[in-house]
Amino acid sequence: MAATTVTDSGGVRIITEVIPATDPRAAQLAPASSPSVPAGPSFQVQGFRKAQPKVLGTIHIFTGIVHICFGIILTVSEYGNPSLPVASGIFFWLGLLLLLSGSLLVESEKRDNILLVKSCCLVNVGVILSTLVAALIHTTAITHDRPGCQNTLYQLRAEWCFNAEDKILSNGLDSISVLLALLELCVAVAALTFGRAALRQRSYTRMVRTGRGAAPGAAPARPPEPDPPVSLPPQAP
Repeated sequence: MAATTVTDSGGVRIITEVIPATDPRAAQLAPASSPSVPAGPSFQVQGFRKAQPKVLGTIHIFTGIVHICFGIILTVSEYGNPSLPVASGIFFWLGLLLLLSGSLLVESEKRDNILLVKSCCLVNVGVILSTLVAALIHTTAITHDRPGCQNTLYQLRAEWCFNAEDKILSNGLDSISVLLALLELCVAVAALTFGRAALRQRSYTRMVRTGRGAAPGAAPARPPEPDPPVSLPPQAP
C-alpha cells in the first residue's frame, strides 16, 4: 500500500507518495536496466579459429599415423639390431602425441570451449619439444654408420655394414622423418601462437568487464545512491 506524506513549505504544499515495488506504477518509474552480457560468447575462441585448427589438426593426425606406421615397419625389419630412431621409440611416442594434439585441434573447431584452447597450447608445447628431439635423433642417425658395424663384440657381416643401397634407404627414411618433424613444428608453433593470443584477449576482456575501466589496484566504485522518492505536483488547498 502506498504511503502519502503532506508537507507545507513556504506557502507550497508538497505531497510525497512512496510506491511499493509490487505496485504496477513502480515498473513505469524504474529506470531501464542495462542489457545483460551474454554468457560464454564465441569471441573467446574466435581469434584461435583464425588459425584453422581443423586443418592443423588434420595435418597432425596424418603425420602421427605416418610416424606410427614407420615405427611398426622399422621395428619389425630391424628386430635384434635396431637403429637409433627405432631404439629411442621416437616414432611411437611422437605419433601418439601428434594424434592427441590433432584430436584437440579438430574438437576446438566444433566447440566454443576455452579449456580446449588451453589444452591445445599445452599439448603443442610438448609437440614442439618432441619434434626438435626427433629431428636431432634422425640427423644423428644420418651422420652415423649402421648399428653394430663399429662394435668389437658383435660384428655384422661386411655386406651389411658397407651396403650402400641400405644406407641410402635408411638415410632417405630419416630425411623424410626430419621433413615431417619440421612440418609438425610449424603447425605446433602456429597453433600455440594463435592460442596464446586468444587467451590473452579473453583475460583482457574479463579484466575490462570486472574493472569497468578502473585502474588495477584502485578503490572500488561507490554503489549508486537510491532513487529519491517520487513527488507529485502540489495540489490546490
